[in-house]
Amino acid sequence: MNARNYSNELADSIQAREYLTEQWKNFEQVYIRKVMGISSIDLGYKLQMPIIGKVLRWQVEKMIHSDAKGRNPTRADGHFGQVIPLEDAKAILGNLAAEPIIENYCMCRWMQRGIKEACCINFGNLSGVIEKLPRFIPKNNVYKLDREEAIKRLEMHNRKGYVASVWFQPVPYINAICSCENPECGGMRLRNDFGLHTIYKAEYVVQIDAEACKGCALCVAKCQFGALRFIPSLKRVMVDAEKCWGCGVCRHMCRQDALKIVPREAVPAARGRF
Repeated sequence: MNARNYSNELADSIQAREYLTEQWKNFEQVYIRKVMGISSIDLGYKLQMPIIGKVLRWQVEKMIHSDAKGRNPTRADGHFGQVIPLEDAKAILGNLAAEPIIENYCMCRWMQRGIKEACCINFGNLSGVIEKLPRFIPKNNVYKLDREEAIKRLEMHNRKGYVASVWFQPVPYINAICSCENPECGGMRLRNDFGLHTIYKAEYVVQIDAEACKGCALCVAKCQFGALRFIPSLKRVMVDAEKCWGCGVCRHMCRQDALKIVPREAVPAARGRF
């Protein structure tokens, strides 16, 4: 929620346009990058090895969170994200995101499943870069959005069950809100499969009003992270705060308005677990 992280001034100071142009021209290579000479094909196996895995993990995390000069855009240095609930996403698009705003194909879906779906909203410098790369621009769709249109699109994706996440490209410059799913989202997949912090959980977790919950369990099917569970003996749903990512998508399914998000730091089981 720091307005400076969305500003054109910050983008210019870190040469974001040059970084983004090189990154998105070679986007497909991000998934086959080498780390210390080891290709992504062998990375999963190597990360499981006690000593080599520890060294590799340190190197990969260093790349992901790099704020040093001369970052490698093709390797996506300095590019990571965080899950956000709909409320935060709307605040960003309504007040903080730099214009122009566009919606383009989700490259994670395209590369994971061969499906082209326009559900990623980009803004600021990144929009100008993507517009020059036709393979990312939806055909037969309006892709240039004003703030109100962008929020409506985001709400639609959220109701479908897509999780919103905000992204640095490169840190600390923010220029994207993606709406994706687990495990199609590349960031979620790298975290779940390899334990790499390519994406962080939200600043919130879900809580359930025990008196309001009627035990319909519709929310359980909506949770992509296995954080909700129906307890037959109690005839209601309970939250595993350690598993909850705080996306808030489950709330769309509750007819009793029994679900709400609360600050992660207010819940002992989730405090500090991002």
